[in-house]
Amino acid sequence: MFSRVRVVSVPLTAYTRFGLWAASYTCAAGDDIRYLTRDQATTADLPMHDYWLFDSRKLVTMHFGDDDRFIRAEVVEDPTTIVQHNYWRDVARHRAIPRDEFASKYEQRDRER
Repeated sequence: MFSRVRVVSVPLTAYTRFGLWAASYTCAAGDDIRYLTRDQATTADLPMHDYWLFDSRKLVTMHFGDDDRFIRAEVVEDPTTIVQHNYWRDVARHRAIPRDEFASKYEQRDRER
């Protein structure tokens, strides 16, 4: 099982709406995907960079260009940095809402616009 928090902009982009649709299938298969708006992430002082934690011990940060294209991934081995990212993960999970709840709330809002 995978657990993740996706930070997204509102109003939703076509790509985010596609991701929500696809996530309905992976959640049905056991993934735990939660969503947090970019404004909520900023209010919670979460970092503005993308990262992955594997088993809470291995940190990989993602680097993107100004055009939002992926450049590279970096394995980070500094224990203090890894602990900080675990903390941010926990804050994000606490504030984020499950995929189905998020989709109901924000897809409806988009249809009303």
